[in-house]
Amino acid sequence: MPMNTAPSSVSRLDDGLDPARANALSMTLGLGQTFAAGDKLPAFFHQIYFWEPKPALELGRDGHPQVGGLIPDMGLPRRMWAGGRLTFHAPLVVGEQAQKLSSCDSVVRKQGRTGDLALVTLKHEITQSGSLCVTELQDLVYREDSHPEKPKPTPPKAASDEESLQIVEFSPTLLFRYSALTFNGHRIHYDLPYAQDTEGYSGLVVHGPLLAQLLILMAQDALGPLHFFSFRATSPLMHFERAELCRKGHTLWVRAPDGRLCMKAEAKPAL
Repeated sequence: MPMNTAPSSVSRLDDGLDPARANALSMTLGLGQTFAAGDKLPAFFHQIYFWEPKPALELGRDGHPQVGGLIPDMGLPRRMWAGGRLTFHAPLVVGEQAQKLSSCDSVVRKQGRTGDLALVTLKHEITQSGSLCVTELQDLVYREDSHPEKPKPTPPKAASDEESLQIVEFSPTLLFRYSALTFNGHRIHYDLPYAQDTEGYSGLVVHGPLLAQLLILMAQDALGPLHFFSFRATSPLMHFERAELCRKGHTLWVRAPDGRLCMKAEAKPAL
């Protein structure tokens, strides 16, 4: 039976939005752009801020902090960032103090095609100088351990009617650097034996938010500054796969070499 849980607590993190970290992400993504205090932070770059380090004893087997705080412990060990919805009210400014308030918006537990799972939505609100700059709803999925004998769901096929296309590749070094900048300890992104033997993937998994960041940059190049962006992961992309970033109007998607859809997104430009 589905189980719904209302938010129970709020977490606050403060960050000065150090320009050095934004510059490091720019170099990691090959953008070549540099930032100084007072510059506007690109959309979704807030992912590299608001770290909350935990001691090793408070980490789960996958490298993430143990659940039981904002996210209840449901006994489901596999975690995936499934998607999100972002509203950009105003640009964040590099080098100025900002606050991030996070709460658990909902938890829904149900039986999926591959077993028991839970859908968790976190709500993040980022403010600066007393003004709300970003509202983010982050969708997480928690699953049972993989079972080799169980058939895997067939991923959807990606569209092939794009107006524009970019080809991108992901090395283990790129995935490690992005993990470091976002302080994401999830081992599926850098620990190949763990990703293959424990979680059943064929390679290192490309971060969902990394794909979303690239789609946001692609959307901004075509549409200008964004007011809203939503994305949903539909199939994991492996580090050895060359991906195609596609756009048609306000719709964007990531296509794998075999034609499967890895992520679909919608962008709305600022008025």
